[in-house]
Amino acid sequence: MYDGTYGQPFVPPMPSAPPPAPADPVRALAVAVLNLGGLGLGYAVVRRWALVALCWLATGVLLFVALPADPGGVPVAALVLYALFLLAAAAHGARVGLRTRLSGPGPAPLALALGLVLLAVPAGGVVWYDSARDEAVQQMLLDRLERADRLVAAAGQKAFGSGESDYRRALAAYEDLSAAHPGSRAARQVPARMRTYYTTVGAPYAQGQYCDAVAPLTYLRTVPGHMPRTRLGELASWPDDRLAASLYACASSGLSGGQSTWPQQFGQLLTTFPQSEQAAQVRPAVAAAVTRAAAGLGGTDPCGAIDRLRALGTDIEGITAGGADTGDALGAEARRATASADSGTYACGVDQYRDGDFEAAQSTMDDFVKANPKHRNRALAQKIAIAAEIAQTVPAAGKRLPTTRSGGGIAVTVRNDSPDPVTVLYTGPVTGSFTLKGCPGCTAYSLGSTLSPTFKPCQGGRSYPQRTISLPAGTVYFLHKPNGAGSATPASDTAKLSPGYVYTECAYTTQTLGSGN
Repeated sequence: MYDGTYGQPFVPPMPSAPPPAPADPVRALAVAVLNLGGLGLGYAVVRRWALVALCWLATGVLLFVALPADPGGVPVAALVLYALFLLAAAAHGARVGLRTRLSGPGPAPLALALGLVLLAVPAGGVVWYDSARDEAVQQMLLDRLERADRLVAAAGQKAFGSGESDYRRALAAYEDLSAAHPGSRAARQVPARMRTYYTTVGAPYAQGQYCDAVAPLTYLRTVPGHMPRTRLGELASWPDDRLAASLYACASSGLSGGQSTWPQQFGQLLTTFPQSEQAAQVRPAVAAAVTRAAAGLGGTDPCGAIDRLRALGTDIEGITAGGADTGDALGAEARRATASADSGTYACGVDQYRDGDFEAAQSTMDDFVKANPKHRNRALAQKIAIAAEIAQTVPAAGKRLPTTRSGGGIAVTVRNDSPDPVTVLYTGPVTGSFTLKGCPGCTAYSLGSTLSPTFKPCQGGRSYPQRTISLPAGTVYFLHKPNGAGSATPASDTAKLSPGYVYTECAYTTQTLGSGN
């Protein structure tokens, strides 16, 4: 080539980089697919080493976040960012590879085939990670099962009231494992754990501690409300017979030992298990208790027996019966206890009298007389009440228990020289009382006049209200009790009666300055 000059020939300058290769879609696809593996192999075959390092860094960050496998899996944000990164790397690699020759591993079709094969690596990684994550979930559920087991074991070392919250938490964990993760290894172990759960909660029954067993066995009957009966199987009815036996045993011991909760326990038995063998034994047990308490009326503490009978009658009325027939039967026993207490009041009054508690004896006998108008001991009870009232003023009058004897051969006339009616009570060989009306025109005597040696009430020509009674020989204790005289206090007199004499008693009122009659 001649350029119009003479000298050396013209040499064109060398290019600064190899010229771009012709556009090749297969090569571009191969680079994109190789980049999808996450290791930047597409960038490696087109010699973009900085971008290869970036791909390794992104994949390393993902592995750091994902490993070790966690039950919760990889955070969604990390997965989304990594997927977007891979898509961006594939798109960018395709653009670079479109006109960039490959440095290996051969022609573009072979590179594409290799890229497709290498996609099995991340796919296999995903499968492996899912398996590892499943195992992590299984271990997490097993750990949860173990924690629930520890709660049950710890609660079993305490009284039920203290351990109930732990039992409830363990039950909630078992139910969640069974319902939310039915195919897990932990869920397959729940049935065996529930058997342990029931035996641990109900341990007081197995140990013969029947009163302590009532609360936990009652609780176990609520478990089917938290876990379906289909999962519990025979455990759903496991507490029933044990609870019925515990209620009866505990109530029976309380009935004989004075424990106050036995009516509630019998009531729970009758309403919860009305057809049970134990429910049929309730009425005989109550009847036997009434009979035992009534037998105490003839013992050394009849008053205590009365208290027990009345309390027993009230407690029996408080039992909630499971049916009308049972309720009627228990009602009859309650009435029998009350009737026995009423009839035993006489024995109590006699015991109080003999113990010298005359005020209590009088009150008891008065109550007996009012409550038993046709009782065979009513007349004697009236006499004991009279003697007890006299003995409160003259203790010697209570040395002997009165009898129903009446009459005698010695006449005693009692007159009333008081303006107020007077009730005259007497006891000794015979016991009785009568009332004299007030004396019209009579007045109270001054204290000074009664101290005079010549003082004689019931004197003069006045006609005094009077009554003559016949008494046997012996010591007789009199008590004159003014009626309606305000603050008047009774007066007493002791007389030793002998045959051949006529005796008189005079009731009168003494007025003391500022102190009434």
